[in-house]
Amino acid sequence: MDEQTGHSPQLTKLRGRLADGLARARLNQTQLARRAGLGRTTVSEALSAQKPVPSAETVAALSRALRLPEAEMLALQRTAVQQAGTSTTEGPGRPIGEWAPHDLEVHRAGPGPTAAGSDMSAERAWPAYVRREHDRVLDKAVDDTMAGRSRIMVLVGASSTGKTRACWEAVQPLADQGWRLWHPFDPTRAQAALEQLHRVGPRTVVWLNEAQHYLGDRAVGEQIAAAVHRLLVSRERGPVLVLGTLWPEYATQYTALPTPAEPDLHSRVRELLAGHLLAAPDAFDTPALAAARALAKDGDWLLADALTRAHADGRITQELAGAPELLNRYQHAGPAAKAVLQAAMDARRLGVGLHLPQAFLTEAATGYLSQSDYDQLTDGWAEQAYAELAKPVHGKQAPLRQTTPRPLRRPPPLPVPPQRVQRQGEDLSSGSPTTSSNTAAPAAVTCAHLHLSGMPPLRISLTPMT
Repeated sequence: MDEQTGHSPQLTKLRGRLADGLARARLNQTQLARRAGLGRTTVSEALSAQKPVPSAETVAALSRALRLPEAEMLALQRTAVQQAGTSTTEGPGRPIGEWAPHDLEVHRAGPGPTAAGSDMSAERAWPAYVRREHDRVLDKAVDDTMAGRSRIMVLVGASSTGKTRACWEAVQPLADQGWRLWHPFDPTRAQAALEQLHRVGPRTVVWLNEAQHYLGDRAVGEQIAAAVHRLLVSRERGPVLVLGTLWPEYATQYTALPTPAEPDLHSRVRELLAGHLLAAPDAFDTPALAAARALAKDGDWLLADALTRAHADGRITQELAGAPELLNRYQHAGPAAKAVLQAAMDARRLGVGLHLPQAFLTEAATGYLSQSDYDQLTDGWAEQAYAELAKPVHGKQAPLRQTTPRPLRRPPPLPVPPQRVQRQGEDLSSGSPTTSSNTAAPAAVTCAHLHLSGMPPLRISLTPMT
């Protein structure tokens, strides 16, 4: 052992060879990191006399970048590990069984804990899983990895089409085999991936959900793609399974060939994704709908609830993912926006109609405001409220949205709120979306309806609002 550093002679020799190569190449550590496809911190630690033995993957990458004899450098690395009496770490990640779906960005489908029910079982947050055609393709990739072959699959689909849930279900057989899962996200997704991909070891799932944050990063996306490719073709580090998700617009952007006059910004990403993209359909097909109905009949109330609204178009996953966020938007809306939505719910309940004119909702909403909130209204409050309620959530749903007007009809109406929000509002107070202290609200709906229909409003005694 070196008395000053406490390291073995072979480790000292290894670092000396790397330092000499760096000097001959006339590079600084940042330039070397870029050329080797490694993180700046990884290169710094590999060259530092105060750090432990660098990994074999790091030494191999540095050797190639510095044009050093890779076999000799790896032999030095192995001997240094043996002399130090240590072994390389398992790599990043932890056993799959220690992860929860929500930690991996699987959208919740059921209501989360509330003040009234904070002990709600976590199992209610996800319905039973309905397998579709893309699940069988994922199963084949998992089978390949269990047979010792590294694979990569990237699911492509619009928001809330079940991509991440499909990946989660696919890796469960690997959990039984003791595999690890690594989700790079700290300090940023791209930085974590670039810094740690070289440390990924065998029997690891690399979780690249929302892969545009990794492969589409302007600064290091191409380096990350190269590092993933290196991981997949390395026999010493396999088998591994790389799973990612992308929206269609990103997949198109990364795989499109540039024109001769354009720079090729995604060449390595395009090569990595070639032949490994898998479509996640927007809607359930007939067999999937039949399976969902069977599960609903067996007691899965989340699927049963979603089927009441999405059985016609088959957009079950969007309904499941969007409903909790719609309720969240209703519960945390500003006073004016919440008043508009409450007016819409009462109007629907009282039979005003399926489509609600904006002028009607604006007039009726004032009856749902407390006196203090009403006094604080400013010019443009209604436009701001409608803009707030029109912002989409998962699956492009929104609490209220403008419909396409028909020719020779009145100005564009607004449809009723989604049924999930409608029922939630009705549950707030004995079947009415109004609070017990605001009994004037349904009367406000009636007066607004009569006023806008050309009939004189009825004389109704209104209970003062608090």
